[in-house]
Amino acid sequence: MLAVVFVYPLVYVIKYSFYGGSIGNLTFVGFSNYVNIIHDSVFLIALKNNLRLLVTAPITVTLAIAISLILYEGIKGWRWYRIIVFVPYIIPGTVVGLSFSYLLQQSGILNSVLILLHMPALALDWLGSTSLSILSVGGLLIWSQLGFAVIALTAALLSLPQEVNEAATVDGATRWQKQRFVIIPQLKNTIQFLLVLQVINALAWVFPYVFTLTRGGPGNSSMVMDLFIWQYGFSLGSIGYASTAAVYLLALSAVFIYLYSRVRRNEDES
Repeated sequence: MLAVVFVYPLVYVIKYSFYGGSIGNLTFVGFSNYVNIIHDSVFLIALKNNLRLLVTAPITVTLAIAISLILYEGIKGWRWYRIIVFVPYIIPGTVVGLSFSYLLQQSGILNSVLILLHMPALALDWLGSTSLSILSVGGLLIWSQLGFAVIALTAALLSLPQEVNEAATVDGATRWQKQRFVIIPQLKNTIQFLLVLQVINALAWVFPYVFTLTRGGPGNSSMVMDLFIWQYGFSLGSIGYASTAAVYLLALSAVFIYLYSRVRRNEDES
C-alpha cells in the first residue's frame, strides 16, 4: 500500500522533473529545470515565505503547552474547552480560508469592529498589504493547527504518572516549579514530535489557506511552494517544472525530518 500511494507517485515526480513541456508532449531536459528554478524570482519568494512560516511552529507549540497546562489543572468545564479548541482543526482548510478572507478584508469584520471600538489605527489592510499578507497566513495557520497540538499535549499530560507530581508537592515545589521542572520535561518527546509536524505543515500544507485567502498575492508576496507547484502543474500545465519544485520541497522537508531523527537518536544513546 505504501508503494502504491507514496513510492510510485514519488518516483514519477522525480522522473518528470527531468522533462519539459506538458503531459503527452514531454521533452527530456536533464537538470535544466533544477538550474532554472533556483533563478526563478517567484520560486525564491515562495521558498522565503515558507521559511518565514516556520516561526509558526514554536508559537503554536508554546501556546498549546500553555493551554494544555491550564486544562490539565482541571478547571471547571475543561472537557468542553478542549472540544472548543479542537474544532478549528477539523474544519476544512478551504472553509477556514474563506471565513478568514471575510474577516480580514480591509472592509471586513475585524476592521469594522476596530473602527467601532475607536481604534482605526489598528484597522490595517491585512490581505492587500505586501508586508502583512504572509503574516495573516501565518496567523491563520496557528489558529487552525493549535487544536491538534492542545489535544496531543493534553492526552500526554493525562497519561503522566501522578506519583512524581505528588512527590514534588510534598517537597514544597510551587505550581510554576512543578510545571517547569517536573511536568514539561516529561512532555519532551511529544513536544519534539509536534514541532516537526508543525514544520511540515508550514512547508507543505498551507495551500488551501493561501489559495482561498490571498491567491499568493498581492504581487506574489504571499506565494508559497505548494501554491507555486499547483500553478505550474495544473494551471499552466508545466508538469516538469512543477515536479522540480516538488522535489525541492520534499528535500527541504526531509532535512527537518532527518534533523529530528538525529536528535532522537542522540537522546536514546545518551
